[in-house]
Amino acid sequence: MRTLMSTRTATAKPPAEPIDPETKRIALAIVVGGLTVILDTTIVSVGLRDLASSLDTSIDTIQWVSTAYLLAMFVSIPLAGWAQSRVGGKRLWLAALTVFIGASALCAVAWDAPSLIAFRALQGLGGGIMMPLMSTLVMQAAHGKNLGRIMAAVSLPAALGPILGPVLGGLILNDLSWQWLFLVNVPLGAIGLLLAWRMLPAGERGRRVSLDVVGLALVSPGVVAVIFGLSRVADAGGFGQAQVLVPVIGGLVLVAAFAVWGLRRGDEALIDVRLFRHRALTMSSLLLFLTGIALYGSMLLLPLYWQEVRGQDALGAGLMLIPQGVGALASRGLAGRLTDSVGGRWVAVGGFALMAIGTVPFAFSTEHTNEWWLGATLVVRGLGLGAVMIPLMTGAYVGLQRHEMPDASIVTRVGQQVGGSFGVAVLAVILAAGTTGAASTGDLAGAFDRAFWWATGFTVLAAVLSLLLPRPERSTAQAPAR
Repeated sequence: MRTLMSTRTATAKPPAEPIDPETKRIALAIVVGGLTVILDTTIVSVGLRDLASSLDTSIDTIQWVSTAYLLAMFVSIPLAGWAQSRVGGKRLWLAALTVFIGASALCAVAWDAPSLIAFRALQGLGGGIMMPLMSTLVMQAAHGKNLGRIMAAVSLPAALGPILGPVLGGLILNDLSWQWLFLVNVPLGAIGLLLAWRMLPAGERGRRVSLDVVGLALVSPGVVAVIFGLSRVADAGGFGQAQVLVPVIGGLVLVAAFAVWGLRRGDEALIDVRLFRHRALTMSSLLLFLTGIALYGSMLLLPLYWQEVRGQDALGAGLMLIPQGVGALASRGLAGRLTDSVGGRWVAVGGFALMAIGTVPFAFSTEHTNEWWLGATLVVRGLGLGAVMIPLMTGAYVGLQRHEMPDASIVTRVGQQVGGSFGVAVLAVILAAGTTGAASTGDLAGAFDRAFWWATGFTVLAAVLSLLLPRPERSTAQAPAR
């Protein structure tokens, strides 16, 4: 008995190492500042109709408030790694957050649709720098330790955004003017600036490399063209139209040319494409692409379902989505601990499986399906959504050196956002085709059913591909952080 007990003691896992207090402070400062960017996207998305009415313009024009913001983000995202090496992480974060806050204030004083669109583009430039920098600064501070639990904290804004954004946007439009859709960023951003000033370490500036102008001229317009083409799919009526194919194909050619250029230039390229030799980063980026489809595609479908099929207004639709956000928040801590202890492969598989289980009921739903039942399935879907992001974002950094992390952050962010644009485009076309048929049959719920089946299919595919992630015993290897 004594021998057995000693054997068990010897083979027991050591307790998890506590997270360094400095890393906690850095994560807090990043989370508060990053929340402004995530909230802004979800708040504005529910107010487009009100903006069109207030600024006396069409829905087609006011859509550019969102499109210009997204395209501007992709202009600046590839610059984040180079800019960090030149001015340092703290200075870059403070500068980008200041630009974002200032542009938010300018949006609130916009006098017409073109001025609002221009100020939103300025917002996107600041937000594009901040998005990859959020992960980079915290991962570098972690020195390869407790990556799962730390990523659960730093990606908290992404979980809070879908909960708070639509509800806050609906409340603002109910009780205040549209200007407060943007002014709400100012006090929260100011708190984020103060915390970043006090808590982020000055750090080193790293390698003072010259700007890869050729790479920038290839990758930024290339990605922007792909995103722009995908954003035109719904209006064009499908993927086969020239206004979709020309920018998408042209953008892919530019991105391919950048890959060839990057291989020749090595670590002096704007983004080191040789990082794709790391299987963990490659698989994480691919799965984040599919996660973007499942996440952003469903962000299109779910609010529209509650509004078009169930008759909810913007605030009501936002409230109906709270269960999904609650589920996402509830699973993050456990997902982070499991990723650190047993590896990310099975956490990702289980998370995607829960997402699929939570989406299937909507593919069978009608205008009379019990709302409590659908709310419960959204909790399940949220549990999966909160779980999958942790191992995928964490796995992308496994085995990377400190100076490689900024480029990894850019790659994963671009993969997720392009996946989101692709998912929105595909599901919008499927939904539009179904809605056209429903005009004669009156079966609007059936149109949404087909779109939800497609969303489920993408999620199942991601679950299968998650099996290709590094083995559990290797996925928590401590990344060197030199």
